[in-house]
Amino acid sequence: MSSLSFALGKKAQRLPKRRRPAFPMIALAVLFSLLALLPPGFVIAVGVDTGWETIRALVFRPRVAELLSNTLWLIALTVPLCIALGVGLAWLTERTLLAGRRLWSVLAVAPLAIPAFVQSYAWVSAVPAMHGLSAGVFLSLLAYYPFIYMPVAAVLRRLDPTLEDVAASLGTPPWRIFFRVVLPQLRLAICGGALLVALHLLAEFGLFAMVRFDTFTTAIYDQFQSTFSGPAANMLGGVLALCCLAILLLEGASRGKARYARIGSGAAREQQRQPLGRLSAIPLQLALLTLVMLALGVPLMVLCRWLWLGGVENWMSADLWLSLRQTLLLGAVGALLTTACAIPIAWLGVRYPQRFFRLLEGGNYMTSSLPGIVTALALVTVTIHYARPIYQTEVTLLLAWLLMFMPRALVNLRAGIAQAPVELENVARSLGRSPGRALWSVTMRLAAPGAAAGAALVFLGITNELTATLLLSPLGTRTLSTGFWALTSEIDFVAAAPYAMLMILLSLPLTGILYIQSKKIAGL
Repeated sequence: MSSLSFALGKKAQRLPKRRRPAFPMIALAVLFSLLALLPPGFVIAVGVDTGWETIRALVFRPRVAELLSNTLWLIALTVPLCIALGVGLAWLTERTLLAGRRLWSVLAVAPLAIPAFVQSYAWVSAVPAMHGLSAGVFLSLLAYYPFIYMPVAAVLRRLDPTLEDVAASLGTPPWRIFFRVVLPQLRLAICGGALLVALHLLAEFGLFAMVRFDTFTTAIYDQFQSTFSGPAANMLGGVLALCCLAILLLEGASRGKARYARIGSGAAREQQRQPLGRLSAIPLQLALLTLVMLALGVPLMVLCRWLWLGGVENWMSADLWLSLRQTLLLGAVGALLTTACAIPIAWLGVRYPQRFFRLLEGGNYMTSSLPGIVTALALVTVTIHYARPIYQTEVTLLLAWLLMFMPRALVNLRAGIAQAPVELENVARSLGRSPGRALWSVTMRLAAPGAAAGAALVFLGITNELTATLLLSPLGTRTLSTGFWALTSEIDFVAAAPYAMLMILLSLPLTGILYIQSKKIAGL
């Protein structure tokens, strides 16, 4: 017995505990992560090159103070309203016996299928007097509240109701149970959703340009158009990047260190939905119907009206179908490129969870949180000075989308690769396969659903992207979003309607993917 153990021990010693990652994979991951540092590096470099005196003259002036005030008021009003609306909707659809709650849950997510600038296009064409802060807050609420609703609803589905039962047995009123027991357990979901809403508010351009409300993004675009990447536009981009950093730090600090996982023995008890009284059921149904009409009914009815007025000739425009073809082609190339570039980073992060590889991955998330217009300004400056042959070409445009949408591919690839056993990959390598062939033939086949979901999210992100595409598109390149924007800038709402409808149709799969993923997170 001892000799057998000795032999097995010697054999085990000859087997490596962990294969070292292939150098090409590390080199590719480092290269793509260094590319992701271009936008933050641009912000720092511009500040250093400009000098303190110029920075003080460009930043500490009334115009910047006005933009900062507009941005802070926009975030301070919109984010709490989105939280209140999203949490209230999630509670109604997940914790009450609301009639038709499954239908309402689908309709609550549906506004994500309508790009924010299409939402504002519909409302402004229906109510031309809409402008300013109030219009910006109202339309932002309709466009972005699903970012709060989805994570909160997912958490409510899997919360263990035991704590609520204990609080109720002690005589705590239902409203106090919600604020003292349930709401603290929703902190992470609310903070994550609020972060997404705030970052979208900082990055949004089309919505606020249509309602004539000045933000940093609209001011940077106007400054770029007039001075072509002058110091003023770059400094505004730096201030906008600092605002994003402040929001990221605030969200990280607000998470706290509390535990949210259930660690007791046994399984969590099934939740009991609360009945609604007759006096409250009808007003709640009317309120939900009003919300759906505001967020979905008005945009779709206005869009259908413009399509009806345009007639069949409106669909015969050669520019429309050229824009659709170029959108599909560029979106497919961008999605494949971004997903392929994310593979080395995701694979190293899952197979070798070391600090260095986690830093490589984290840099991509940090860069993607910056508004697209900052990424575009960085690429304009870099290509003009150091890579003139690719300036104002599809290469620069694809690089911008790569930096902006890499996390969408990374998140899904990480989940897919984590579910592929590393033992199968090791067996393939022991049979003579190279590391690259083993990864492609074994791991990526098993991770294909995650890769496909990531590519779909990147594709639809590219379809609806506006600011970076406007600044970086070469002459002759016209996507659905830029074609739509060009026509609405000319107040030709009839001709712009088919572009908006095609964008909505392309966005519907994204909404379905997000809704299905939120159900899977809840274990349904």
